[in-house]
Amino acid sequence: MAPVNRRDWLQAATALALTPMMARAASAQTASRPWREQKKKARVRGLDMAYFEAGQGHPIVFLHGNPTSSYLWRNVIPHVQHLGRCIAPDLIGMGDSDRLPDSGPHRYTFKDHQEYLFGLFDALNLGNSVTLVIHDWGSALGTTWAQRNPTRVTGIAYMEAIIEPPGAPRPAPAPGTAFAMYRSPAGEQAVLQENRFVESLISGLEYYLTPEDAAEYRRPYLVPGESRRPTLTWPRELPLGGEPTETYNLVREYSDWLAADSKIPKLFVRVQPGALLARPEVLAFVRGFKHQTEATVFGPHFVQEVSPDAIGRALEKWILSIR
Repeated sequence: MAPVNRRDWLQAATALALTPMMARAASAQTASRPWREQKKKARVRGLDMAYFEAGQGHPIVFLHGNPTSSYLWRNVIPHVQHLGRCIAPDLIGMGDSDRLPDSGPHRYTFKDHQEYLFGLFDALNLGNSVTLVIHDWGSALGTTWAQRNPTRVTGIAYMEAIIEPPGAPRPAPAPGTAFAMYRSPAGEQAVLQENRFVESLISGLEYYLTPEDAAEYRRPYLVPGESRRPTLTWPRELPLGGEPTETYNLVREYSDWLAADSKIPKLFVRVQPGALLARPEVLAFVRGFKHQTEATVFGPHFVQEVSPDAIGRALEKWILSIR
């Protein structure tokens, strides 16, 4: 091998060190544009699915839950967009993706979201080296896709995920709580008319969201009624007390698959104090997953609004370690 002179070595080292900074600088330039103007669209099952895309290479797919959108990941993606093709979709009926034309009490189910999201994955030609970064209902959607396509997944990073350990279902909501209300007939008024699920997110992050952030989370749901249906169906689908049975069984199945898998690298972003994975029996279960790295960050359930840089740095370090 030919010797490398000191000048060439310094130039190469400098270029390598500057790559992440250049990517973040480019991201800062585009950040001056409204988030919705940075999205692309793909036609899926006759409707437009919106998604944000930045970077090149193997896909790093960021999946949100309820009642958020791809906007949730805006401050995490810059940390890793120099490492791959970062894609953050808006689920159907959420963010800037189209609404279902026949919206009603039995739409925006988990199956509906699967069909449109998986259709988007096909349209985007993700290939066979996909890294998933998942949160909330995005964790359920991403994990079921990974379960169906294990040879196409190079890593799964999860935080505040929907996971059910064996024999310890998440308790049913106590009477008088918000989730008990959402799952009752009163949920129609509270969510479809009063937009309470979105407003609870905003009030819970009062000291972390700018007025512009709050406006972006409200924007898809400004019109009362069926435009807000996804934010009501999701809490009714969440398995609490083992109900609804179909969703509980689905979550149990992929939870066991995650626990048994020994090939796919995993990053468990433990959120302190967090919410969904805070129960001791759940925490013990996920800590038993094989081929897993753990990183702890501070925050509530919507941790991306509180500790995006910590998440981004942990994600960057982990991705580099599994390549």
